[in-house]
Amino acid sequence: MDEKGYESLKIENIVASGVIAGSIDLATVSEKIKNCELNTKRFPGAVYRIENPKIASLIFSSGKVVLTGIRNKEDLHTGLNIIIESLKEAGVDAFDEPQVAITNIVCSYDMGKYINLNKVVITLNLENIEYEPEQFPGLVYRIENPKIVALLFSSGKIILTGGKNMDDIKQGLDFLEQRLESIL
Repeated sequence: MDEKGYESLKIENIVASGVIAGSIDLATVSEKIKNCELNTKRFPGAVYRIENPKIASLIFSSGKVVLTGIRNKEDLHTGLNIIIESLKEAGVDAFDEPQVAITNIVCSYDMGKYINLNKVVITLNLENIEYEPEQFPGLVYRIENPKIVALLFSSGKIILTGGKNMDDIKQGLDFLEQRLESIL
């Protein structure tokens, strides 16, 4: 598939995680930083939401962080810088070079045509397919290489998850389209 075949491929969410400090006093941080909430009865970390770019971060006392809601790499870097600066202003000895990397990219894609999910199950007859329409309307297809999970819906919409970069997602999509070519 050439590059222009990806125009309906859209990033829905990027998740990144890593270490931003040696340790963090969550009680102090949640008091000093606006939009940072700590409720240890419900969750062991602080939840810090920033508005621009719109990112939710889960901050743990170990210094680890999980960022979600990211739409592109620029937002990841911008948001991470805002989080680090906020933590430093709150007295945290945050790393100047945080060790944070993308762990999952979720994309949506529209094939532009109806997918007969029953026919996919019968034709491909693979162990890496799960389809139980009584429980979930989508077909789950686990692609081995790259390790991508695709959710196929009869509407032609596909959700791809598990990639750590867009090349993984595109490679998984190419593989999926090749497998579906003879069925659709």
